[in-house]
Amino acid sequence: MNILENISLKTYNTFGIAKNARFFVSVNSSEELKEALSWAKSQNINPLILGGGSNILLTQDQEALVIKIEIEGIEVVNEDEDFYWIEVGAGVNWHRFVLKSIENNWAGIENLSLIPGTVGASPMQNIGAYGVEIKDVFSSLKALNRDTLELEEFNAEQCNFGYRESVFKHELKGKYVICSVVFRLRKEPEFHTEYGAIKETLEASGISKLSLKAISDAVIQIRQSKLPDPKEIGNSGSFFKNPTIPTEKFEELKNQHPTIPGYPNEEGVKVPAAWLIEQCGWKGKRFGEIGVHAKQPLVLVNYGDGDGNEIKNLATKIQQSVLEKFGISIHPEVNFL
Repeated sequence: MNILENISLKTYNTFGIAKNARFFVSVNSSEELKEALSWAKSQNINPLILGGGSNILLTQDQEALVIKIEIEGIEVVNEDEDFYWIEVGAGVNWHRFVLKSIENNWAGIENLSLIPGTVGASPMQNIGAYGVEIKDVFSSLKALNRDTLELEEFNAEQCNFGYRESVFKHELKGKYVICSVVFRLRKEPEFHTEYGAIKETLEASGISKLSLKAISDAVIQIRQSKLPDPKEIGNSGSFFKNPTIPTEKFEELKNQHPTIPGYPNEEGVKVPAAWLIEQCGWKGKRFGEIGVHAKQPLVLVNYGDGDGNEIKNLATKIQQSVLEKFGISIHPEVNFL
């Protein structure tokens, strides 16, 4: 285990924020993770777990041991007539796993193509896109208890998945580190083309026969047309969650704003945060080195040397304006550190 000191985290977060870690270490296994956590405890230093850095906003230097999870591995651990069970290391890049699944005809996550981050973060966030969420393909995960340093297994019910939520963001926040995830993927695909512009994109590309690759390519094309590449412009993808409001509230807003979009769900009506933000005039606004993306108002960006606190303050102003105009609270998907 090679613990480094005073390391810049600029290349370890997709916003490209230049903050430093007092100590830094990469771990490739649960055993190395145990070592790192034990060292941090012996030095009375807080550990900070880092995956792909795609869901964090650094607002200060980290007086911690930053532990970069780089646990690899993609392995079929079980199968039956209908499904494969695939165990994947928490450090595996999410999109790389999607492409591997398409290559092997493992169906179920093709709609989640090009989502940034690592496999370990996927159940924490219950990531989702175009009608598919992790909970739809999740089987179990193994996580290290930070107190006992023992590996424990969690099933879907124990993870308590919600919209961009799980037990690891609430009751068990900071208590476990996910080391691997088992996904249950189909042998025969069930295609989801009814969300977003997938169907239109397929038609425009002249695709008449559906396949995992065709769906994935369409999703990649849509995402690339709307979302900036973090390698070119610092960002964390969607900064805010789409709010769900009571049906009565939506009908009231519909009378005042006839073009407001809404998607009924079991809790009420989900309203696109991007639409709310754009209606408040934020789309494409730039403030020095930070701003709101010109094509997708849900994405806050760092054009080069922006500071995390500047982005945090911008997010707060956006929240306030949406609340004032529509009476709706929108909440960040991103974790402030």
